[in-house]
Amino acid sequence: MLNRIILMGRLTRDPELRHTQTGTAVASFTLAVDRDFKDRNSGERACDFIDVVAWRQTGEFVSRYFTKGRMAVVEGRLQIRDWTDRDGGKRRSAEVIADNVYFGDSKRDAEGGDSYASGFSGGYSAPAGGSGSYSAPAQNSGYGAPSMGGDQFAELTDDDGELPF
Repeated sequence: MLNRIILMGRLTRDPELRHTQTGTAVASFTLAVDRDFKDRNSGERACDFIDVVAWRQTGEFVSRYFTKGRMAVVEGRLQIRDWTDRDGGKRRSAEVIADNVYFGDSKRDAEGGDSYASGFSGGYSAPAGGSGSYSAPAQNSGYGAPSMGGDQFAELTDDDGELPF
């Protein structure tokens, strides 16, 4: 059987970090995820609010580096939970148990800067004591442009204006 889910959306509130009686960290938050289609009547795109639970290092990572409004990519599994409300009524909730959480916007986007660079890890440096849920920027592997400081763009000085084809 396969139970995998990948979501991309914005946090509707700051993550809430709690600890179990045995000291295990658990963070909960809600993602606002746009639907792919627009409503026929209003012409607006609908949004789903999906509850997410992240355990252990992933939960600590989320509570430390994500805040309300940040774009996040969550990879995990869907879990249905039955529970009883205060009036004794049977209730059912669906939530995503996060295995990995990645940055869905760049640091510059999150700080209100330019929006040219959006990607899973953007310009983030590795957090101290990070977890397996951090997606580091790719290092220079010998393919493509070399890694340079600053804005990672270099001016071409020997351009003769000719196209190579």
